[in-house]
Amino acid sequence: MIKCYVHTFYPVAPLKPHYVVVTTGSAGDLFPFLKLAEGLRQRGFPVTFVAPDLHAPMVARTALAFHGTPVDPAVLRHPDLWHPKRGFAIVWRAVRPGMKALLPLIRNLPDVPCVIVAHPLALPEADACRAVRPDLQVAVAYLAPSNIATVYDPLVMGPWKVPRWIPHAVRRWLWRQVGKRLIDPVVLPDINADRAALGLAPVNGLFDLMAHAPDLSVTLFPEWFGARQPDWPTPLVCGEFALYDPDPDAAFSAELSQFLAAGEAPIVFTHGTGNHQASAYFACALDAVTRLGKRAIFLTGLPEQVPAGLPPTVLWQAYLPFKALLPHAAALVHHGGIGTTAEALRAGVPQLIVALAFDQFDNAARVEALGAGLGLPHRQLSPARLASVLQRLVSSSSIRDNTRAVAARLTPVPSLDSLLDAISDMAKKMGKN
Repeated sequence: MIKCYVHTFYPVAPLKPHYVVVTTGSAGDLFPFLKLAEGLRQRGFPVTFVAPDLHAPMVARTALAFHGTPVDPAVLRHPDLWHPKRGFAIVWRAVRPGMKALLPLIRNLPDVPCVIVAHPLALPEADACRAVRPDLQVAVAYLAPSNIATVYDPLVMGPWKVPRWIPHAVRRWLWRQVGKRLIDPVVLPDINADRAALGLAPVNGLFDLMAHAPDLSVTLFPEWFGARQPDWPTPLVCGEFALYDPDPDAAFSAELSQFLAAGEAPIVFTHGTGNHQASAYFACALDAVTRLGKRAIFLTGLPEQVPAGLPPTVLWQAYLPFKALLPHAAALVHHGGIGTTAEALRAGVPQLIVALAFDQFDNAARVEALGAGLGLPHRQLSPARLASVLQRLVSSSSIRDNTRAVAARLTPVPSLDSLLDAISDMAKKMGKN
């Protein structure tokens, strides 16, 4: 008698890739990556969010698995942090300990496909993780247009605008000099020492690594703010501002509500959550609004930066969500971080950017080109000059009209679906659906 056995085969569901979203820096760096990570989690992917320990309270409000990294808070008080030339080296040295935590995390993940979505400063470490995960996919997310080197207009290098008549060959030479003199001497010793320990070949320059290491590049700003350039990395997907509010339903305090109801719309002043050196800025702001007879709100989590004895026309607040506050403001004066810039554009509020360093000068130039605000470099700041520029800002009907036109291009909750689609599709390159 012959026995027959019938085997029933059940399809095995493909393993979902594990996404590691890694960022560093201040709240302006944190929020867009939280938006991306939450979007991936809502699509059903397992996500680990990597960010400095100091942001743990913000991340705790989400459902994300959090991996905190060390950071020395003393960097926020370093006198060169906001220097247009020397600031990058300070930031690089400050973030290195946190970035070194990425490799052991990746090594210890379950044996499933893995995708890293990285802040630009985390890209060298993300690329090095391929030594322990050869099938690793890496996406880099750019927060602002100036994060991506280009020879095309508009071209701003720190506080210097490169004239349109400068030939492209000269601009390439300028970028090589920036890399050779300011960037690579700071970063290459660290990067190549880490790569050598992993048996990886050295890299010749940070700009070259940024262009060729990612499997995908995405922008966290719209093309009408920063147009795609012919020399930007490929493949590249352009998105929208990744605006994120950690407490969207927060109500105004009684003090704030009474202040807003007591007079004309105030001018809101901030200089960034990561700026611990803004005492002179707020003193200058107080002098300027006093000269103009304007009301103001000072936003800073460090009350010691606020001048003592504020008049009744000026209110200090530690934190307020811009989405709720800015519709009540006459203008916003700030440092030019991309997140704050985008919030003002969304609210249709005239803005004055007092740029210090990094991408802030380029963001200011783009806001001016849109006709949605003005720029005043921090090195030119004085009470009289600030008062003069503020008067021009709040009295300009063309700026008001332009801010409304720009705001009409932004939805209240910008969609990141195109970016999330592209990042989700990276799994297909690893043979997964």
